[in-house]
Amino acid sequence: ISVICFSVCSVTNKKPAQASITKVKQFEGSTSFVRRTQWMLEQLRQVNGIDPNRDSPEFDLLFENAFDQWVANTASEKCTFFQILHHTCQRYLTDKKPEFINCQSKIMGGNSILHSAADSVTSAVQKASQALNERGERLGRAEEKTEELKNSAQQFAETAHKVRFQQDK
Repeated sequence: ISVICFSVCSVTNKKPAQASITKVKQFEGSTSFVRRTQWMLEQLRQVNGIDPNRDSPEFDLLFENAFDQWVANTASEKCTFFQILHHTCQRYLTDKKPEFINCQSKIMGGNSILHSAADSVTSAVQKASQALNERGERLGRAEEKTEELKNSAQQFAETAHKVRFQQDK
C-alpha cells in the first residue's frame, strides 16, 4: 500500500490565533486525507535543513517530545515550506521561537515567495475591486436608463389614454 504524507502549517482564524503543523496522509486509491499527527507551533524547537550548501529536499523537525524526518518533493518545495514556517513563527510566536539550522540563507533572509504571493493576492484584489467598481458604474447607468424608459413609458401611456379618451367623445 502506497502512502503519501503531507506536512501542513496552518493558523486558525479565531482570536487568539493558534498555529500548528499537521501531518496528513493519503492512502493509495483514496481521495481523502487522514490527520495523523498535529503539533502546536509552540512545540517546535528546531528546523534542520540538513545541508545549507546544497539544494536538497530532506529536512528534520524537532518538537518538544517528538522528532520527524521529511523529504519534500523538491528542494524548492522545501524552501517554500521553510519560508512559510519561518514567517509563521515570527508572526505568531512571541516567546520561544524555534531554531532554524543548516538552512540556506535565501530561506531566512527574505520572504520573496511570501512577498510575491502577497503581491499576487493584492493584484488580484485590486483587479476584482476595479471590476466591481466598473460593474457598479454600468449598473448605475442601466438603472438611470431604466428610470428614463419607465418615465417615457408612463408619459406614452398617459398620452395614449388622453388620445383614446378624446376619440371616444
